[in-house]
Amino acid sequence: MNKCNVSYLYSNKKVFIGIDVHRKSYSVTAICDDLVVKRWRMLADAQGLVSALKRYFPGAELISCYEAGFSGFGLHRTLTLAGIKNLVINAGSIEISARNRVKTDKRDSLKLAQHLSLGRLKGIRIPSEEEDRHRQLCRTRTQQVRNRTRIMNQIRMKLHYHSLLPADYQGVLKLSFVESVAKEQPREIAESLNSLCEVWKVLDSEISTLTKKLSAQAKQDRGEKIYRSVPGIGSIASRILSTELGDMSQFPNEKSLFSYTGLTPMEFSSGETRRLGHISRQGNSRLRAVLVECAWVAIRMDPALHKTFLRISVRTGKKKAVVAIARKLIGRARALFREDKLYELNFIKSAA
Repeated sequence: MNKCNVSYLYSNKKVFIGIDVHRKSYSVTAICDDLVVKRWRMLADAQGLVSALKRYFPGAELISCYEAGFSGFGLHRTLTLAGIKNLVINAGSIEISARNRVKTDKRDSLKLAQHLSLGRLKGIRIPSEEEDRHRQLCRTRTQQVRNRTRIMNQIRMKLHYHSLLPADYQGVLKLSFVESVAKEQPREIAESLNSLCEVWKVLDSEISTLTKKLSAQAKQDRGEKIYRSVPGIGSIASRILSTELGDMSQFPNEKSLFSYTGLTPMEFSSGETRRLGHISRQGNSRLRAVLVECAWVAIRMDPALHKTFLRISVRTGKKKAVVAIARKLIGRARALFREDKLYELNFIKSAA
Protein backbone atom coordinates (compact mmCIF):
# COMPACT_ATOMS: atom_id res chain seq x y z
CA MET A 1 0.00 0.00 0.00
CA ASN A 2 1.53 3.32 -1.02
CA LYS A 3 1.78 6.41 1.15
CA CYS A 4 -1.18 8.11 -0.55
CA ASN A 5 -3.48 5.17 0.18
CA VAL A 6 -2.29 4.94 3.80
CA SER A 7 -3.01 8.64 4.30
CA TYR A 8 -6.53 8.19 2.94
CA LEU A 9 -7.12 5.12 5.12
CA TYR A 10 -6.49 6.90 8.44
CA SER A 11 -7.38 10.50 7.59
CA ASN A 12 -9.57 12.09 10.33
CA LYS A 13 -9.85 8.81 12.22
CA LYS A 14 -8.86 8.03 15.79
CA VAL A 15 -6.09 5.51 16.32
CA PHE A 16 -5.64 4.20 19.87
CA ILE A 17 -2.12 3.15 20.81
CA GLY A 18 -1.26 0.86 23.73
CA ILE A 19 2.44 0.93 24.69
CA ASP A 20 3.99 -1.66 26.98
CA VAL A 21 7.19 0.05 28.13
CA HIS A 22 10.38 -1.78 29.06
CA ARG A 23 13.92 -0.60 29.63
CA LYS A 24 15.15 -1.78 26.23
CA SER A 25 12.00 -2.07 24.16
CA TYR A 26 8.45 -0.91 23.48
CA SER A 27 5.67 -3.33 22.53
CA VAL A 28 2.98 -1.40 20.63
CA THR A 29 -0.59 -2.19 19.54
CA ALA A 30 -2.77 0.13 17.44
CA ILE A 31 -6.56 -0.06 17.20
CA CYS A 32 -8.71 1.84 14.70
CA ASP A 33 -12.47 1.35 14.17
CA ASP A 34 -12.44 -1.41 16.82
CA LEU A 35 -9.90 -3.41 14.83
CA VAL A 36 -6.25 -4.14 15.59
CA VAL A 37 -4.54 -2.52 12.59
CA LYS A 38 -0.89 -2.91 13.58
CA ARG A 39 1.34 -4.51 16.23
CA TRP A 40 5.07 -4.17 16.49
CA ARG A 41 8.06 -4.22 18.80
CA MET A 42 10.86 -1.66 18.70
CA LEU A 43 13.79 -0.26 20.64
CA ALA A 44 12.89 1.98 23.58
CA ASP A 45 13.34 5.25 21.69
CA ALA A 46 10.71 7.94 22.29
CA GLN A 47 11.54 9.96 19.17
CA GLY A 48 11.66 6.75 17.14
CA LEU A 49 8.17 5.85 18.37
CA VAL A 50 6.82 9.27 17.37
CA SER A 51 8.31 8.88 13.89
CA ALA A 52 6.82 5.41 13.53
CA LEU A 53 3.34 6.54 14.61
CA LYS A 54 3.39 9.50 12.20
CA ARG A 55 4.59 7.24 9.40
CA TYR A 56 2.14 4.40 9.97
CA PHE A 57 -0.95 6.54 10.61
CA PRO A 58 -0.71 9.80 8.62
CA GLY A 59 -3.65 12.14 9.06
CA ALA A 60 -5.03 10.26 12.07
CA GLU A 61 -5.79 11.59 15.54
CA LEU A 62 -3.37 9.61 17.69
CA ILE A 63 -4.25 8.75 21.29
CA SER A 64 -1.79 6.67 23.29
CA CYS A 65 -1.20 5.37 26.79
CA TYR A 66 1.32 3.48 28.88
CA GLU A 67 1.60 2.40 32.51
CA ALA A 68 3.36 4.57 35.07
CA GLY A 69 6.60 3.07 36.28
CA PHE A 70 10.38 3.22 36.14
CA SER A 71 10.45 5.21 32.89
CA GLY A 72 8.93 8.34 34.40
CA PHE A 73 7.34 10.93 32.16
CA GLY A 74 9.96 11.48 29.47
CA LEU A 75 8.03 9.40 26.92
CA HIS A 76 4.81 11.23 27.79
CA ARG A 77 6.39 14.63 27.24
CA THR A 78 7.89 13.56 23.90
CA LEU A 79 4.53 12.22 22.67
CA THR A 80 2.64 15.31 23.86
CA LEU A 81 5.15 17.66 22.25
CA ALA A 82 4.59 15.83 18.95
CA GLY A 83 0.84 16.50 19.16
CA ILE A 84 -0.12 13.01 20.34
CA LYS A 85 -2.61 12.86 23.19
CA ASN A 86 -1.14 10.53 25.80
CA LEU A 87 -2.30 9.14 29.13
CA VAL A 88 -0.03 7.69 31.80
CA ILE A 89 -2.03 5.02 33.62
CA ASN A 90 -1.86 3.67 37.15
CA ALA A 91 -1.25 -0.05 36.57
CA GLY A 92 -3.48 -1.00 39.50
CA SER A 93 -6.51 0.69 37.91
CA ILE A 94 -6.59 -1.56 34.81
CA GLU A 95 -9.27 -4.25 34.77
CA ILE A 96 -7.97 -7.83 34.59
CA SER A 97 -10.11 -10.82 33.68
CA ALA A 98 -10.18 -13.59 36.30
CA ARG A 99 -9.51 -16.14 33.53
CA ASN A 100 -6.56 -14.26 32.06
CA ARG A 101 -3.54 -16.12 33.43
CA VAL A 102 -1.16 -15.42 30.55
CA LYS A 103 0.92 -12.26 30.65
CA THR A 104 3.11 -11.15 27.73
CA ASP A 105 4.23 -7.80 26.36
CA LYS A 106 1.95 -8.20 23.33
CA ARG A 107 -1.06 -9.00 25.49
CA ASP A 108 -0.34 -6.06 27.79
CA SER A 109 -0.10 -3.54 24.93
CA LEU A 110 -3.28 -4.99 23.38
CA LYS A 111 -5.12 -4.70 26.69
CA LEU A 112 -4.04 -1.07 27.05
CA ALA A 113 -5.15 -0.22 23.50
CA GLN A 114 -8.52 -1.95 23.97
CA HIS A 115 -9.30 -0.22 27.27
CA LEU A 116 -8.17 3.11 25.83
CA SER A 117 -10.43 2.74 22.75
CA LEU A 118 -13.40 1.96 25.01
CA GLY A 119 -12.78 5.00 27.23
CA ARG A 120 -12.10 2.92 30.33
CA LEU A 121 -8.77 4.51 31.26
CA LYS A 122 -8.09 7.62 33.27
CA GLY A 123 -4.62 9.13 33.30
CA ILE A 124 -2.74 10.22 36.38
CA ARG A 125 -1.67 13.83 36.87
CA ILE A 126 1.66 14.58 35.19
CA PRO A 127 3.96 16.91 37.16
CA SER A 128 5.74 19.72 35.42
CA GLU A 129 9.46 19.31 34.80
CA GLU A 130 10.10 21.85 37.59
CA GLU A 131 7.96 19.87 40.04
CA ASP A 132 9.76 16.70 39.00
CA ARG A 133 13.14 18.32 39.73
CA HIS A 134 12.05 19.58 43.15
CA ARG A 135 11.02 16.07 44.17
CA GLN A 136 14.42 14.53 43.56
CA LEU A 137 16.09 15.69 46.79
CA CYS A 138 13.35 14.17 48.95
CA ARG A 139 13.20 10.97 46.96
CA THR A 140 16.97 10.54 46.99
CA ARG A 141 17.11 11.10 50.75
CA THR A 142 14.41 8.43 51.21
CA GLN A 143 16.45 6.02 49.07
CA GLN A 144 19.58 6.67 51.12
CA VAL A 145 17.71 6.14 54.40
CA ARG A 146 16.52 2.80 53.04
CA ASN A 147 20.07 1.93 52.01
CA ARG A 148 21.30 2.74 55.51
CA THR A 149 18.57 0.57 57.05
CA ARG A 150 19.61 -2.27 54.74
CA ILE A 151 23.24 -1.96 55.84
CA MET A 152 22.22 -1.85 59.51
CA ASN A 153 20.18 -5.03 59.05
CA GLN A 154 23.12 -6.75 57.35
CA ILE A 155 25.35 -5.84 60.30
CA ARG A 156 22.75 -7.01 62.79
CA MET A 157 22.43 -10.38 61.01
CA LYS A 158 26.21 -10.76 60.93
CA LEU A 159 26.38 -10.09 64.65
CA HIS A 160 23.66 -12.67 65.27
CA TYR A 161 25.46 -15.18 63.05
CA HIS A 162 28.63 -14.91 65.13
CA SER A 163 26.71 -14.67 68.45
CA LEU A 164 28.05 -11.17 69.06
CA LEU A 165 24.77 -9.43 69.83
CA PRO A 166 23.62 -9.74 73.47
CA ALA A 167 20.21 -11.33 73.89
CA ASP A 168 19.04 -8.33 75.94
CA TYR A 169 20.22 -5.74 73.36
CA GLN A 170 17.28 -3.48 72.54
CA GLY A 171 16.64 -0.49 70.35
CA VAL A 172 18.36 0.78 67.23
CA LEU A 173 21.81 -0.56 66.47
CA LYS A 174 24.52 2.03 67.20
CA LEU A 175 27.56 2.53 65.00
CA SER A 176 29.79 3.03 68.05
CA PHE A 177 28.60 -0.31 69.51
CA VAL A 178 29.43 -2.20 66.29
CA GLU A 179 32.89 -0.62 66.07
CA SER A 180 33.65 -1.52 69.68
CA VAL A 181 32.58 -5.14 69.08
CA ALA A 182 34.67 -5.33 65.89
CA LYS A 183 37.87 -4.39 67.77
CA GLU A 184 37.66 -7.54 69.87
CA GLN A 185 37.08 -9.99 66.99
CA PRO A 186 39.42 -12.03 64.78
CA ARG A 187 40.80 -10.18 61.76
CA GLU A 188 38.33 -11.55 59.14
CA ILE A 189 35.23 -10.76 61.21
CA ALA A 190 36.56 -7.34 62.24
CA GLU A 191 37.34 -6.37 58.63
CA SER A 192 33.91 -7.53 57.48
CA LEU A 193 32.14 -5.45 60.15
CA ASN A 194 34.37 -2.43 59.56
CA SER A 195 33.68 -2.55 55.82
CA LEU A 196 29.95 -2.34 56.45
CA CYS A 197 30.48 0.40 59.04
CA GLU A 198 32.34 2.51 56.45
CA VAL A 199 29.34 2.30 54.12
CA TRP A 200 27.13 3.26 57.06
CA LYS A 201 29.25 6.37 57.70
CA VAL A 202 29.11 7.43 54.06
CA LEU A 203 25.33 7.07 54.02
CA ASP A 204 25.06 9.07 57.28
CA SER A 205 27.07 11.86 55.66
CA GLU A 206 24.97 11.85 52.48
CA ILE A 207 21.69 11.88 54.41
CA SER A 208 22.93 14.80 56.52
CA THR A 209 23.94 16.74 53.39
CA LEU A 210 20.59 16.11 51.71
CA THR A 211 18.73 17.16 54.87
CA LYS A 212 20.56 20.51 54.85
CA LYS A 213 19.71 21.01 51.19
CA LEU A 214 16.06 20.27 51.93
CA SER A 215 16.12 22.91 54.69
CA ALA A 216 17.44 25.43 52.18
CA GLN A 217 14.76 24.40 49.70
CA ALA A 218 12.07 24.84 52.35
CA LYS A 219 13.01 28.50 52.85
CA GLN A 220 11.98 29.18 49.24
CA ASP A 221 8.65 27.33 49.59
CA ARG A 222 5.58 29.44 50.34
CA GLY A 223 3.61 26.39 51.49
CA GLU A 224 6.16 25.33 54.12
CA LYS A 225 4.52 27.29 56.97
CA ILE A 226 1.11 25.80 56.31
CA TYR A 227 2.35 22.20 56.17
CA ARG A 228 4.49 22.68 59.30
CA SER A 229 1.52 24.12 61.19
CA VAL A 230 -0.36 20.81 60.87
CA PRO A 231 0.25 18.59 63.95
CA GLY A 232 2.47 15.59 63.27
CA ILE A 233 4.06 17.03 60.12
CA GLY A 234 7.75 17.65 60.72
CA SER A 235 10.48 19.12 58.55
CA ILE A 236 11.09 16.05 56.36
CA ALA A 237 7.40 15.15 56.06
CA SER A 238 6.55 18.71 55.03
CA ARG A 239 9.19 18.55 52.27
CA ILE A 240 7.75 15.28 50.96
CA LEU A 241 4.18 16.57 51.04
CA SER A 242 5.05 19.92 49.52
CA THR A 243 7.14 18.53 46.66
CA GLU A 244 4.63 15.78 45.87
CA LEU A 245 1.38 17.75 46.36
CA GLY A 246 2.22 21.46 46.23
CA ASP A 247 -0.74 23.58 47.37
CA MET A 248 -3.19 20.84 46.26
CA SER A 249 -5.05 23.24 43.96
CA GLN A 250 -4.95 20.53 41.26
CA PHE A 251 -7.51 18.48 43.21
CA PRO A 252 -11.12 19.64 42.66
CA ASN A 253 -12.30 17.93 45.85
CA GLU A 254 -11.17 15.78 48.77
CA LYS A 255 -12.25 12.56 47.04
CA SER A 256 -9.74 13.08 44.23
CA LEU A 257 -7.02 13.95 46.78
CA PHE A 258 -7.69 10.80 48.82
CA SER A 259 -7.70 8.74 45.64
CA TYR A 260 -4.31 10.16 44.63
CA THR A 261 -2.81 9.27 48.00
CA GLY A 262 -4.39 5.80 48.01
CA LEU A 263 -6.27 6.49 51.24
CA THR A 264 -9.71 5.80 49.76
CA PRO A 265 -11.37 2.73 51.31
CA MET A 266 -12.54 -0.01 48.94
CA GLU A 267 -16.30 -0.45 48.85
CA PHE A 268 -18.28 -3.70 48.75
CA SER A 269 -21.99 -2.90 48.42
CA SER A 270 -25.02 -4.92 47.49
CA GLY A 271 -28.64 -3.83 47.70
CA GLU A 272 -29.08 -1.77 50.83
CA THR A 273 -25.85 -3.09 52.37
CA ARG A 274 -22.77 -0.89 52.12
CA ARG A 275 -19.45 -2.10 53.50
CA LEU A 276 -16.10 -0.32 53.35
CA GLY A 277 -12.95 -2.41 53.27
CA HIS A 278 -9.21 -1.78 53.28
CA ILE A 279 -7.75 1.25 51.55
CA SER A 280 -7.14 0.84 47.82
CA ARG A 281 -3.32 1.29 48.11
CA GLN A 282 -3.35 2.80 44.63
CA GLY A 283 -1.79 6.19 44.09
CA ASN A 284 1.36 7.63 45.59
CA SER A 285 2.85 5.18 48.10
CA ARG A 286 5.37 7.77 49.39
CA LEU A 287 2.54 10.05 50.48
CA ARG A 288 0.55 7.25 52.04
CA ALA A 289 3.46 6.12 54.18
CA VAL A 290 4.41 9.59 55.42
CA LEU A 291 0.80 10.57 56.15
CA VAL A 292 0.23 7.49 58.31
CA GLU A 293 3.46 8.21 60.22
CA CYS A 294 2.34 11.80 60.77
CA ALA A 295 -1.08 10.64 61.94
CA TRP A 296 0.45 8.59 64.79
CA VAL A 297 2.21 11.74 66.02
CA ALA A 298 -0.79 14.02 65.43
CA ILE A 299 -3.12 12.09 67.73
CA ARG A 300 -0.73 12.89 70.61
CA MET A 301 -0.70 16.59 69.78
CA ASP A 302 -4.30 17.47 68.94
CA PRO A 303 -6.95 16.50 71.55
CA ALA A 304 -9.73 16.52 68.95
CA LEU A 305 -7.84 14.12 66.69
CA HIS A 306 -7.05 11.89 69.65
CA LYS A 307 -10.71 11.76 70.57
CA THR A 308 -11.65 10.87 66.98
CA PHE A 309 -8.96 8.18 66.88
CA LEU A 310 -10.28 6.55 70.07
CA ARG A 311 -13.85 6.62 68.80
CA ILE A 312 -12.98 5.00 65.47
CA SER A 313 -10.51 2.47 66.91
CA VAL A 314 -13.17 1.00 69.21
CA ARG A 315 -15.20 0.09 66.13
CA THR A 316 -12.55 -0.73 63.52
CA GLY A 317 -9.22 -1.16 65.31
CA LYS A 318 -6.19 1.10 65.61
CA LYS A 319 -4.76 0.52 62.12
CA LYS A 320 -7.91 1.60 60.32
CA ALA A 321 -8.40 4.43 62.78
CA VAL A 322 -4.97 5.91 62.10
CA VAL A 323 -5.64 5.77 58.34
CA ALA A 324 -8.81 7.76 58.97
CA ILE A 325 -6.73 10.32 60.88
CA ALA A 326 -4.26 10.45 57.97
CA ARG A 327 -7.15 11.30 55.65
CA LYS A 328 -8.29 14.02 58.02
CA LEU A 329 -4.80 15.51 58.19
CA ILE A 330 -4.32 15.87 54.45
CA GLY A 331 -7.92 16.99 53.98
CA ARG A 332 -7.42 19.70 56.57
CA ALA A 333 -4.13 20.73 54.99
CA ARG A 334 -5.96 21.21 51.69
CA ALA A 335 -8.57 23.36 53.44
CA LEU A 336 -5.80 25.48 54.99
CA PHE A 337 -4.33 26.19 51.57
CA ARG A 338 -7.77 27.09 50.21
CA GLU A 339 -8.34 29.51 53.10
CA ASP A 340 -4.69 30.65 53.30
CA LYS A 341 -4.33 30.19 57.04
CA LEU A 342 -2.44 28.07 59.58
CA TYR A 343 -3.69 25.07 61.53
CA GLU A 344 -5.28 25.56 64.94
CA LEU A 345 -5.87 22.85 67.51
CA ASN A 346 -9.43 21.48 67.60
CA PHE A 347 -9.57 22.38 63.91
CA ILE A 348 -12.99 23.06 62.40
CA LYS A 349 -12.97 22.94 58.61
CA SER A 350 -15.14 25.16 56.48
CA ALA A 351 -17.24 23.55 53.75
CA ALA A 352 -15.12 22.83 50.65
